[in-house]
This record gives sequence, C-alpha cells and structure tokens, in this order.
Amino acid sequence: MYAAGYSIRPSRSSRRAPLRHLGRWALVVAVVIGASVGLSKAALGDAAPVSRSVVVQSGDTLWGIAAARYPGDDIRVRIDDIERLNGLRSPLIEVGETLELPA
Repeated sequence: MYAAGYSIRPSRSSRRAPLRHLGRWALVVAVVIGASVGLSKAALGDAAPVSRSVVVQSGDTLWGIAAARYPGDDIRVRIDDIERLNGLRSPLIEVGETLELPA
C-alpha cells in the first residue's frame, strides 16, 4: 500500500541500524574486557612465582616434601599437584631430581 509516494515498509537502512548499534556496543565491550584483562595481568607481574624448585635428597618422598612445604593442606591433593606439574606418572622420585612445587 502506498500513500503519497511513500512505502509503508521500513527501508533496509532503518532495519540495519539496530544491528550497527549492536555491533558497535559489542566492539566497545570487547575493548573494555581486553583492556581490563591486560591490566590485571600487568598488575600480577610482580606477584610471587607460580612454582618453586627443590632438589630431591636421600630419603625424601613426595609425601615428606609435600608435608613440609604445605603444612595443614591435604597432602594427597598436593602430591597430585606436584606429580601433574612435573609430569610424573608415579610417586617414585630419585636423588638429585629437581621438582617444581606449586606456589
């Protein structure tokens, strides 16, 4: 239906306008999130190291190392963490081996 030469249907440009605004908002949100992640990583740059290394001595066991390093924690969980961090497939360790301990 036409009245005075105008179509009743909205033009394509007016239908795309909300999408353009949505795209702009999505870009703004992405930039803000990216900036905040970057700033938080920069702030953590001076944080304590993620791990600490220890050289296995004669008589050492993973249980003993974990108990000494993490008093009060569940030693079984800490042993799993040490094994995972060092790629160990068993709790057997050798004298002179360097182990990374999670912080």
